[in-house]
Amino acid sequence: MFYYVLKYVLLGPLLRLVFRPRIEGLERVPASGPAIIAGNHLSFSDHFLMPAVLKRRITFLAKAEYFTGPGLKGRLTAFFFRSAGQIPVDRSGKEAGQAAIREGLGVLRRGELLGIYPEGTRSHDGRLYKGKVGVAVLALTAGVPVVPCAMIGTFEAQPPGRVVPRIRPVTIRFGEPLDFSRYAGMEREKAVLRAVTDEIVYAILALSGQEYVDEYAAVVKERQTAGERVPRRTPLG
Repeated sequence: MFYYVLKYVLLGPLLRLVFRPRIEGLERVPASGPAIIAGNHLSFSDHFLMPAVLKRRITFLAKAEYFTGPGLKGRLTAFFFRSAGQIPVDRSGKEAGQAAIREGLGVLRRGELLGIYPEGTRSHDGRLYKGKVGVAVLALTAGVPVVPCAMIGTFEAQPPGRVVPRIRPVTIRFGEPLDFSRYAGMEREKAVLRAVTDEIVYAILALSGQEYVDEYAAVVKERQTAGERVPRRTPLG
C-alpha cells in the first residue's frame, strides 16, 4: 500500500518535478503478466525514477548494503527501499547469487515485473559495462520477455557521491521486448547464458548510446582504486 503512496503522493511527483523525465516507449512494457525490465544503472535516482513512470508496480533486486547503511542516511535509505517493496540481496559469493535468483523467480511467478541491472552495480563513470548472466538465468528459467531500458541523463544529474541531484531533465527509454523462447530448457548452458546476456546489454546500449567496456564494472572499479590504467573502450561483441 505504501508503495503507491510513495509513487503517487510523496516521491513520484517530486521526482517528476526535479527531473522532468521524458518517457519513450512505455507502451512496450507488457500491461500484464511477468516480465523483466533490464536497465543500465547510472545513478542512485534510477531506483526511484523508473518505478515512478511505470504504470505497473516493479520490484528490484537491490544490494543488501542499501538496507544496512549507518546513520540517518542509512535509515532513510532502508526505509525508502523497504517501502517500495524492494528485495535486499547479498551479492557476496555463489550462494548469494543463487538466493537472488530464487527471489527474482518468486516475483516473476507471481506475474509481476522484476527490475534488474545486468551490470550488477552502478556505473562509476557513465559507461556501460559487461552484463552478468543472472538476468539470462531468470529470463530462461521463468520463460519471460526482457524489456531493455535506458536511463539517459541521470549520471549527470546525480553521479556517484552526489547526495542532492542537479535539477535537469532526463530520458527514460524502453525498447522492444526480447523473446528468448528459442533457448527454452538451456538455462544451464554457459554459452547460451552469455549470448542472451550480451543480447540484452546490446539492446540497452542501442537505446542509451553509451560507450561500452567489455569488462565487469566491479573489476574495473577495483583496478582503478589500485591506481592501474583505465581499460580500453571496446565495441560489444
